[in-house]
Amino acid sequence: MEDRRKVFTRHEATKLPSDLGEGYAAYFPIVQVDDQPYQVTARFSCGGKDRIIDLYLAQIANGRDGIRDMIELMRIAQKRYGQLYACTPGK
Repeated sequence: MEDRRKVFTRHEATKLPSDLGEGYAAYFPIVQVDDQPYQVTARFSCGGKDRIIDLYLAQIANGRDGIRDMIELMRIAQKRYGQLYACTPGK
């Protein structure tokens, strides 16, 4: 997670709410090879084990708050992860 933290903080990322674990959401204006500038990453526990989820989006609809949307998508992803693997995110 340390390498991700360095990249995200260098781009003035938004820290995720504590209920999502440790992580960041950011818009990277300099498009990389993968052409997905909206990114969010989170390290969280589920079933007593550390897990990491990364999400990437190519674009956000006009008028939307991309960072807030990415945070909510992470919330959904963690909930779904818990359902699939029979564990409770955050525990």
